[in-house]
Formats: sequence, structure tokens, C-alpha cells
Amino acid sequence: MLVDTHAHLDFPEFAADLEAVLRRAKEAGVSRIVAIGTTLPSCRKAIKFAEQHPEIYAAVGVHPTSVSAEPEDFISDLRQLADHPKVVAIGETGLDYHRLPSSTREQEVSEAAFGAASTETIESDLQDDAEMASQLIAFEQQLELAATKSKNVVIHQRDAWDDTLKILRPYSEHVHGVFHCFNGSLEQAREAIDLGHYISFTGIVTFQNAEELRQVAGLLPSERIMVETDAPYLSPVPHRGKRCEPAFVRETAIAIAKIRNLTFETFFAQTTANAERFFGL
Repeated sequence: MLVDTHAHLDFPEFAADLEAVLRRAKEAGVSRIVAIGTTLPSCRKAIKFAEQHPEIYAAVGVHPTSVSAEPEDFISDLRQLADHPKVVAIGETGLDYHRLPSSTREQEVSEAAFGAASTETIESDLQDDAEMASQLIAFEQQLELAATKSKNVVIHQRDAWDDTLKILRPYSEHVHGVFHCFNGSLEQAREAIDLGHYISFTGIVTFQNAEELRQVAGLLPSERIMVETDAPYLSPVPHRGKRCEPAFVRETAIAIAKIRNLTFETFFAQTTANAERFFGL
């Protein structure tokens, strides 16, 4: 049996056929799914799915790229949602410096006059600073909430490794995190594990150009690894190019089992035990 530790079941890609998606997951041996919240409405939908389906659990959090769109006091609502009996973690939360206002500006700058571009670049830099500051505050607020509620944390990190570890480190004695959709280096993975955290792999590990990530997946302690789909994104081979769904976590787990020279049953059991321990399933 397997646990898909990270799926966005509330996304519109699943609106038309969620029941069929869940049926296929069961047929593939996926016994439990953690539905991940990214906004307050998303968190409420994740909880609703968890209430309707015994195999679904919920994580509630505000994604870093959604922070600026949420009410300033979103943490009060999140605190109430976290008390639901099927909420098993806070998240996803973290830092994302990849999609800042300046990244959008860079795509448009070639079409602008030089003078206007220079002025707007300065404005974008100021917007970047404000966005990063908001993400940092929201991440720390959610870590504090997790510590208060004795729950672990689902962490999103993109192009912000040093700041993520800087904020997370003081909480590491009380809160464990899982770095979801990990696509970093062996050094980074070991740094996170040394602090007591977990690493979760998606279908990226099956991609042709992901040899370095496969090496990472083969070298980490087995008791610190989890698997996920991040559905509807990142379908593993042989499903690449299709909508990802929880059943596909099986292909990711099989790929890592082969890398580690383990039987499928052994690796499946280990990742399931890790998920049960982390989420309290």
C-alpha cells in the first residue's frame, strides 16, 4: 500500500471526475491521500473532501505565492481550520522566489522603451522586496501555528533555500517539515535531514534529465523519504504529458525502489510507515 502525501484534489482539473480518480488510486494500491490546501478556500475544500472520503486527509496552509491575495489576518482562520480532526499538517507553506513581480517584468522588458523599462525595473525590485517580506512573515506565522498545534509542516521551497532553512532552523526541535517536490542537491537534502526533516519525491525522479535527482533519491536514509504526486502536475513516466493523479504515485515509488535496489514491497512499506509517522495517520 502507498500514501500519496501531496495532491491538490480541489484544483479544477479534478472537478469533473474526482470519484473516478479516487477509484483508480485505490486500484493502484494508494490507501491514503493528503489533500493540500494552498489558500483559505482551498483548505476548506480539502477538509470537505476529507470529511466525505475516509482515505483522504487534509493539510491546511497558505502557499507562498498566494500570501498577498489572502486577508492580512488569514492566520486566525487557519488556526480554526487546523483544529479539524482530519487535518494532519500545516501547509503547504514556505518561500518561492521564482515567481516574483520582476520575473513577469523580465518577460515584457524587451517590448518596452529603455527609459520606461529602467523605471519599471526599479518598481519591480521594490515589489519583489515587499513580496519576499510578506512570504517570510507568513511562513514564520504558519511554523508558529504548527508548533502551537503540535502538527508537522509541508514545505514549498523554490529558489529560496537559504532563507527557508534560516527561518525553519529555530523551529526544528519542535516541528518536522517535509520538503515536498524536492528537486535540489544531495547537500541540501542532507542539510534538511540533519535538522530532522523529510524529503518527498514526485514524478520528476522518472524524467530523462533527472539523473542527479535519482542519485539523491538513492542515497538518502530510507526512514526520511516520502513519495507524492503533486497532482495534477508532474506526471511520472510513462504518464508524462497527461494530467497527474494519485494513482501515479505508484510509478514514482517503483522508480525509487529500483534505484535503491529494493523490492517494491519493501520500499512501499517504508514510505508508508514514514508518512504514517509524519502525518499521524
